Amino acid sequence: MTTQILVVDDDAELRDLLRDYLVRQGIEVSVLHDAGGLERRIERERPDLIVLDLMMPGVDGLTALKQLRASGDDIPVIMLTARADDVDRIVGLELGADDYIIKPFSLRELLARVRAVLRRQEMGRAARAHNPERGGYRFDGWQLERRGRRLLDPNGTPVALSKGEYALLLAFLEAPQRPLSREQLLQSTRMHEDIFDRSIDVQVLRLRRKLEVDPSAPRVIQTERGIGYVFALPVEPF
Repeated sequence: MTTQILVVDDDAELRDLLRDYLVRQGIEVSVLHDAGGLERRIERERPDLIVLDLMMPGVDGLTALKQLRASGDDIPVIMLTARADDVDRIVGLELGADDYIIKPFSLRELLARVRAVLRRQEMGRAARAHNPERGGYRFDGWQLERRGRRLLDPNGTPVALSKGEYALLLAFLEAPQRPLSREQLLQSTRMHEDIFDRSIDVQVLRLRRKLEVDPSAPRVIQTERGIGYVFALPVEPF
């Protein structure tokens, strides 16, 4: 199956250059001149990967990336940035970008990064399909083991979780440092459709009581005003 890439950049010359080069490599390419219509475009025409410029007029790339991840979309994104400092790159990676490349760059380097991101995604998809309950996640000294559904605190002591709490924590750990809406969390925890959004708030409150030093001032599961919640700590899969 042919790889499809969407290039989002306000620089027409660069868009054409990338399209011509990638097409010669056997990749199908479509282009978008700004990020304002990104979500509408991928609803109509879903690519395998997005190459997204960060510095654009109107809706900038970071805002578009944040909106994309907040909607629960995990489509791979490679950022393009003209800034050599770490700020944009760190923010972009924290928002859920899969890789970044600094302008000016070699077309061969971009192609290599595209292939690497798609290869990692395919390997992860295959591993999850083959062993969906294998491994787990580590964060801030804690460990969640998917086999056996065990949560261990930093001292190695098991912490009991209800089915709903386990499903909710797993949803957070699979999308760390990304804002998740209540609807996304409801879907991820497979709760019944007639349960109201606020049931997630109750589950979050219970989970905070088990994870937080001070549940009234949470640093692990933080409220994202107007969206839902975000698991604020780095997470390491194993």
